[in-house]
Amino acid sequence: MALLTYMTSMDSPHPERTLDLLEPDFRFLIALPGHEVTGESKEDFAAYIAGRNPKERSHEILRHSREGDLETVYGVVTEGGRYTGSFLSAAVISPGGLIARYQSFFTTSFELVDWAGDGSRA
Repeated sequence: MALLTYMTSMDSPHPERTLDLLEPDFRFLIALPGHEVTGESKEDFAAYIAGRNPKERSHEILRHSREGDLETVYGVVTEGGRYTGSFLSAAVISPGGLIARYQSFFTTSFELVDWAGDGSRA
């Protein structure tokens, strides 16, 4: 699944390599508490990556699925091993296997699926 590869790449020491997984006209929405980040190109996403705080961040996938060209993942984000919130993300995959569209919602106040981590909350 392209979305699982995307998450792994974003958590790596070189998140800029994620750009190789995206169509040139990639469009995205990332809804974070209090604001949204949007863009209409790989260049816009490169700017988003460059502006992220470098942290020991991990997306722990709890569920994933694929139906035709749509992939979804649900999971929690941890920083330094501590829970920071949960996310639900979806992507449309192009015929060439690249991500054409991406939408993600992150919250610090709700878990759809219980996380079996160590229970630590930030």
